[in-house]
Amino acid sequence: MSVRVSVLGSGSKGNCTLVATDRTRLLVDAGFSKKSIYNRLAAAGEPPDKIDALIISHEHVDHVSGLKSLAIHLKIPVYITAATRQATPWDARLKAVETITAGEKFTIGDITVSPFSIPHDAVDPVAFTFQAEGIKVGVVTDLGYVPELVKQHLRGCHCLILESNHDLEMLKVGPYPWFVKQRVMGRQGHLSNHATADFLTEDYDGAAQVLVLAHLSEKNNHPGLAHFAATRALEKRGSPLPPEFHLASQTEPTKVFRF
Repeated sequence: MSVRVSVLGSGSKGNCTLVATDRTRLLVDAGFSKKSIYNRLAAAGEPPDKIDALIISHEHVDHVSGLKSLAIHLKIPVYITAATRQATPWDARLKAVETITAGEKFTIGDITVSPFSIPHDAVDPVAFTFQAEGIKVGVVTDLGYVPELVKQHLRGCHCLILESNHDLEMLKVGPYPWFVKQRVMGRQGHLSNHATADFLTEDYDGAAQVLVLAHLSEKNNHPGLAHFAATRALEKRGSPLPPEFHLASQTEPTKVFRF
């Protein structure tokens, strides 16, 4: 069991995911405070001082609020696209920076990282797959729809972390201003339960041993609705549920998935 994954937290108030092997430990995004991330790592049984790098998907605050303090304190490099770095409040003490580009793989330790573009209202948003020891992990949130490029990258994932952000009816009658509702529902916004279900029915290859629904809205979704939409979609295509099927939480990490 040499590959480990845990969603340390996911939602509109913060996002952070651990992808690790026996040699390399990576954090995808840092949307919580340093203290909170350390506590979540401890809950997952991972020592913070063993983290090797921080990888950033885009500049929205729920993905970068802890970037500065975490990277400075741990003295670890930040992997980020040039445009996202320009759009992110920066600190001169953050000197260990590696520029990444969508479509260009790179390697950290024994983990190969593949960033790819996603449709979201950020300057240069990317999602990622990670490969090590024959295991493929996909971390894909913050996208308004699932284009063909994303579908291709998600094939063959043993662990798939996929957005299921909102229920359309809850969003329509919810507290957000109309312009925010339009943004969330738009093609540069977030995946609804229905959109995620469509992907699971039509394009998901059924390969995942672990499927995690992530970035659920606290105000415009309910775990039961997201769970029902996904399970019904898998039943519709005649696929069994993955051995591990979970919903990520805003407040606590998932279990550590081991491969």
